[in-house]
Amino acid sequence: MLVSYKWLNEYLDLTQISPKELGDKMSVTGIEVEGIEVPAAGLKKIVVGKVEKCVPHPNSDHLSICQVDIGEEELSQIVCGAPNVKEGIKVIVALPGARIAGNVKIKKGKMRGEVSNGMICSLQELGISENVVPKEFADGIYYLPQAAVVGESVFPYLDLDDSIIELSITPNRADALSIRGVAYEVGAIYNQKPHFENEELIEESTAARDKIKVVVTDEKDAPAYQIRIIENVKIAPSPQWLQNRLMNEGIRPINNVVDITNYILLLFGQPLHAFDYGKLDSQEILVRRANEEETLVTLDGEERKLTPENIVITNGVKPVALAGVMGGLDSEITEQTTTVALEAALFDPLSIRLTSKQFNLRSESSARFEKGINKGDINEACEVAAAMIAKLAGGTVLKDAVVGSTVAVKDEEVKITLAKINRSLGTNLSVSEVGAVFNALQFSYTESDEEFSVTIPPRRWDIHIEADIIEEVARIYGYDKIPSTLPSGETVAGALTKEQLKTREVRSALEGAGVTEAISYALTTEEKSRQFMMRESNITRLDWPMTEDRAVLRMNLISGLLDDVAYNMARKNEQIALYEIGRVFYQDSDPLKNLPLEENHVAFALAGLWQTKDWQQAGKKVDFFLAKGIVEMLLITLGAKDISYVKTSAMKEMHPGQTAEIYLGDDKIGFVGQVHPTIAKAYDIGATFVAELNLAALLAAEKTPLVYQAVSKFPAVSRDIAMVVSEEVANQDVVAAIKAAAGKFLNKVTLFDVYQGTNIKAGSKSLAYSLTFVNPEATLTDEEINKAMEKVTKNLTEELAAEIR
Repeated sequence: MLVSYKWLNEYLDLTQISPKELGDKMSVTGIEVEGIEVPAAGLKKIVVGKVEKCVPHPNSDHLSICQVDIGEEELSQIVCGAPNVKEGIKVIVALPGARIAGNVKIKKGKMRGEVSNGMICSLQELGISENVVPKEFADGIYYLPQAAVVGESVFPYLDLDDSIIELSITPNRADALSIRGVAYEVGAIYNQKPHFENEELIEESTAARDKIKVVVTDEKDAPAYQIRIIENVKIAPSPQWLQNRLMNEGIRPINNVVDITNYILLLFGQPLHAFDYGKLDSQEILVRRANEEETLVTLDGEERKLTPENIVITNGVKPVALAGVMGGLDSEITEQTTTVALEAALFDPLSIRLTSKQFNLRSESSARFEKGINKGDINEACEVAAAMIAKLAGGTVLKDAVVGSTVAVKDEEVKITLAKINRSLGTNLSVSEVGAVFNALQFSYTESDEEFSVTIPPRRWDIHIEADIIEEVARIYGYDKIPSTLPSGETVAGALTKEQLKTREVRSALEGAGVTEAISYALTTEEKSRQFMMRESNITRLDWPMTEDRAVLRMNLISGLLDDVAYNMARKNEQIALYEIGRVFYQDSDPLKNLPLEENHVAFALAGLWQTKDWQQAGKKVDFFLAKGIVEMLLITLGAKDISYVKTSAMKEMHPGQTAEIYLGDDKIGFVGQVHPTIAKAYDIGATFVAELNLAALLAAEKTPLVYQAVSKFPAVSRDIAMVVSEEVANQDVVAAIKAAAGKFLNKVTLFDVYQGTNIKAGSKSLAYSLTFVNPEATLTDEEINKAMEKVTKNLTEELAAEIR
């Protein structure tokens, strides 16, 4: 939000307060000031001139030789290349020795053989952005008002000597998205009451309802909607003061009617829209949801295909505006407009936000509707706009507004005790000191036995509860005045809990495996929060998200890691191995009433090369077995027992042929596998392998005791066994069958070969295992080994229908 210091000074007495002092004070009271800019800074020797004579340059087809009055005894000759230079106009003149934008110095010189004593400037050459320069002057020089005095500095005429304060407005302080809102804030800081003088509205006897009918289909979409009719308007450029004000606020002047709606937007924070009444082709305004396949050409010339999620303003038949976002091209105000239908409304914030996102249309209006507007100012803002149109465009305002819907506006009442305020802030404020804060904020109140009943006006719709009142008292009283104290009480030696110790071991194990820790945002989009979910859950949405990309709490860690993978891949990092330990947030009940369940998870993502190519070895890409190996190492570190892996194709974000769910007993605690190629493409990454585990469940589970054993003095014996089984039989089933029959001397089972193809019937696979036997007390005999192998063979045949090869 850009705030003009001059404009603010019209409502408050800031003569003894510099813009810098004001900015510093606002920053420490809750609204951050990002910067203060004086447009004229760095510019000098730029004055008002009048072109007395203008003739074509004899040696150029696009240059003109101008004789310019700059307030001196003789006219000054300046060669100008602007296509719109002509005799009789007042212009901006940079004298010899002047500095213009970009620290460019203007010197006397010759252009195609003709002397040029300075430069006739465009607004862009004074540092004004091309985006806000009026279109008629975008490709040429700017015309100053005829009342401008020749030879005087140009800065006051263009308000370039103003100070523009840039505010960083958080979503909860949308009241400061207006000059009036900022005036109330500054007034509270300096204990002043803003004074606003609105243009007086004079209405004709003819009723507006005779000209137009207004219907709102669903008042949830448009809780407040009204139209005023202004006839006999004459469309023309706005007066200089209004153009200056808009340009300093970052808005391009268009014409007097449109400029007034933008002025009211800045002044009240109330978006308005002006329709050309004659182009509506009806005497009806109908506010409704768009029909499927309806289209609308918006003011930017783009055809928009509408959906039922969009609120539209129609002429009873077809859409003429995208409610709260942008008007339609067919009903825009032009030089031929004579009657204006002026709209003032309140629209559903969520619908406006979704529509704005759908069409990638971010406007000053949509931003305010999304964050909220002052419901109490809707009618007043419309009346002031109508009065200004009557004054600046010569129009006549028909009697009364035509109302389609109206919203009940009432003051909020919050009760709080003095003890609660002092206890929360650590202060010792008196009743009178707190009352002075409420008076500065223009909040009426009553007090009895040190209990305040505070009445909150509609302009501060962010205040509802005690904590809001406490914050206001702290802000206005001064954060710097709140006493700071050191913690009191006994100190005890700090120590890590068992969970913290184990979490450190997890970090150490993962980093020892070559995986680097990453930290992702806990806030994400709704789409990403629902990916890679290990259980069903509702989403937890923020009421006031900073951005749409950080609107809900995550329910997985993988999506954040994939964003990190994409960031690294975009920067040509070929070795990516990242892990994160953090909370995910599940919501099983009403998110408006209950806090989410926070669950600690650990996850990692591998992409690209695991081993780079060098003079002695080939490069090695990450694969499923590498990811599964890291998971197994992690589970061993945690002492987890009764772990099993089950192939799954149920997770749509994971590759159906390379994904396994991980179970602790009968409970699912995680998964490991490859990200589905379509998801990887959406993240703009290559083949990526991920795993996510419920760390909280693993830490709480029963652990396998760590037993130290001496190395056996007796030799180990290895036997191999190969078999053909159905391809549906899992490796862990075979291993379990072997361990169940092999006896107590079996030390290790290793799968060393898997084969499908020639000589193996369809639907089957060949598996080969190496079994290692060790007796720590004696040397094993062939007879003992053979008996164990016979039992293994029999169990495999009976349990898994294995065919021993």
